[in-house]
Amino acid sequence: MIPCYKSLKSKIHCLGLALILPVAFMGTITFPIKLQTATAQTARSNRPLTIRSDIQEYDAKTQVITARGNVQMSYPARQIQATAAQAQYFSKERRIDFTGNVYILQQGSNSIRAEKVTYLIDEGRFIALPESNRQVESVYMVEDTENTKPNNPDAKTPKLKKSN
Repeated sequence: MIPCYKSLKSKIHCLGLALILPVAFMGTITFPIKLQTATAQTARSNRPLTIRSDIQEYDAKTQVITARGNVQMSYPARQIQATAAQAQYFSKERRIDFTGNVYILQQGSNSIRAEKVTYLIDEGRFIALPESNRQVESVYMVEDTENTKPNNPDAKTPKLKKSN
């Protein structure tokens, strides 16, 4: 009886694996999965708004683009970048609804974190809603100006007295 590791069938099987595995591995490197991209022109100013995601659908009847999975939006004309699990662009209403771990960065420093955010394009307004039992978080950079100095910079806060 011939040991199984020396049989011709076993050698062919090993040779096949040795050839197929590197080819399959190279295919994943050479042909990576690409994110779907949708670029919408905003009607009044023809400025592009780009949405990238794993999957996108377009309904020609309602003119709604639905993007799902690793959604990234870029709107350079308004200095807005956003990420979410899903986004829907309603071109007739000129509105974008983001859902699922939404993060929006505007003008490079102001930000909003929420579960759901609606962006009204024409009004330049965000409406953010939290996950249940949570809160929306917004961070705004506020510049200090010369006019906000206290009237008497040398004034000292009185010391607190110890109580018994």
